[in-house]
Amino acid sequence: MYAVVEIAGRQYKVAPKDKIYVPSLREKVGSKVRFSKVLLVAGEKEVNLGRPHVAGVTVEATVVGNGKGEKVIVFKKKRRKGYRRLRGHRQGYTKVEITNISK
Repeated sequence: MYAVVEIAGRQYKVAPKDKIYVPSLREKVGSKVRFSKVLLVAGEKEVNLGRPHVAGVTVEATVVGNGKGEKVIVFKKKRRKGYRRLRGHRQGYTKVEITNISK
């Protein structure tokens, strides 16, 4: 069984015991999270497609950890003008483990 879930504007294909990285959530490590924007649920024989969401289906997960991604360098330069700017950015993420897909 798997589901397609919308989390923070992005879509993820998840199944029980999957560990995925999602944009930063405010929940603490070890807390339970429930996602209700389920777009598709597929079992062994049937597929339920939502319009836009499947009613009555939630995906439950546990927060495993928080962190930051790799550094992205932003470098701007204009030739012959002496203009240079160097900026870095690290996007925050939360690692969650999918525990259950409930109907």
